[in-house]
Amino acid sequence: MAQNRIKTEGMLQRTLAKPVRCSGVGLHTGATVTLTISPAEPNSGIVFRRTDLSGPAAVIPARWDHVVDTKLCTVIGNAHGTTIGTIEHLMSALAGCGVDNAVVALDNIEVPIMDGSAAPFVEAIERVGTVSQNAPRRAIRILKPVTVTEGNKSATFTPDHTTGFSFEIDFASKAIAQQSHEMELDAETFRDEISAARTFGFLHEVEGLRKMGLARGGSLDNAVVISGDEVMNEGGLRFDDEFVRHKILDAVGDLYLAGAMFVGHFHGVRSGHALNNQLLRALFADANAWCYETPPSTALPGAVWHATERLAVA
Repeated sequence: MAQNRIKTEGMLQRTLAKPVRCSGVGLHTGATVTLTISPAEPNSGIVFRRTDLSGPAAVIPARWDHVVDTKLCTVIGNAHGTTIGTIEHLMSALAGCGVDNAVVALDNIEVPIMDGSAAPFVEAIERVGTVSQNAPRRAIRILKPVTVTEGNKSATFTPDHTTGFSFEIDFASKAIAQQSHEMELDAETFRDEISAARTFGFLHEVEGLRKMGLARGGSLDNAVVISGDEVMNEGGLRFDDEFVRHKILDAVGDLYLAGAMFVGHFHGVRSGHALNNQLLRALFADANAWCYETPPSTALPGAVWHATERLAVA
């Protein structure tokens, strides 16, 4: 049994041991971005800060109720009109590495796309390491099924005793076709089986996206590009089912905007950023569908925690 279940691996919250910096291009803006992930105080969660702004306008908490756009990426914003886009891969890495609290500072409006996956962020976090903090970790227990649908797309939470993800996709292109993947998520599995799966897109859509002001920084260096039934990238795919693995990667990041990892199972059918956020909104709209839990006082650091202590919903 894995010894580092995401968000259930012991009693205490975690943050980075020291700051780490990443630089790259924004997928949609095409602009060069420098990003620094720094340690943060217990119970502060993940907070983004624009270094090109000052005061309250510069700060955006990474929460589901701050999502302002889900067109091809997840964008968060605040009451001052400040936005930060393409946060899902970084959020996925923070979830996968078990980081509860961090400040993410960047000098532009979009997180750098790096190689199109979460792996560069995971490598950066592992390079500096994480440390425990003097505050109990908490999780969100799924108490009953919650589903949102849109046409033939759906996203569902169901109760379970661990954190699980499953996903199904179906594309006309033979390069993708039908794919499905299911996993019980732990830190090692995330790093080895999910984090390196890259975002993907179709060559025939690029011109239209760029007319919309999107995908200006996209290239074969940071995305899997499909033309007809062929993968255009010289090195091919990293996994036979890289496409559905990336959909799970996105879901891990989008759902970490809940403010904590959940104890339950997520199942997506052709869903994307929009439905993932709608699922969180539906979950939190029903006080009977979830509760906060903290690890039992007898839990040992590093031990697998199947949360049992229920807290009253605030």
